[in-house]
Amino acid sequence: MSHENLRSVEVERTAVGEYEVRNVRGGVIPLGTGDDERFSPVELFLAALGGCTGIDVDLVASRRAEPTRFLVTVRGDKIKDEAGANRLDNLEVELSVTYPEGVDGDRAREVVPRLLQQSHDRLCTVTRTVEPGTPVATYQAEAKENE
Repeated sequence: MSHENLRSVEVERTAVGEYEVRNVRGGVIPLGTGDDERFSPVELFLAALGGCTGIDVDLVASRRAEPTRFLVTVRGDKIKDEAGANRLDNLEVELSVTYPEGVDGDRAREVVPRLLQQSHDRLCTVTRTVEPGTPVATYQAEAKENE
């Protein structure tokens, strides 16, 4: 991995079943098992998928008109496959966006289908990683002294 291309987060345990996800810019998201208000890992995955697509569309379309409503809903079925392994199936990203009446709103509405397609086909890193399937290496780091 090259340093300039590296993206990372840390997940730190704060209590049993409670964690904090931190990025290098200082952002924090509460993570949990899905038994309380904290986001579960699956919900964060769905948020990443919808957020990536939504941002791709919004950054371009909102140059034409500010939306009066912008909502991305992401769904998927959690299943056990034939081998008994958990995974998500039937992933869907639905964009519901409303722009004001007028020429600027018309221009924004007009570009949304093309932006959705571009996001899916080449821009959204999350979608582009999920669809072809990317191997994930899982390993335990060596313990550091005094930790």
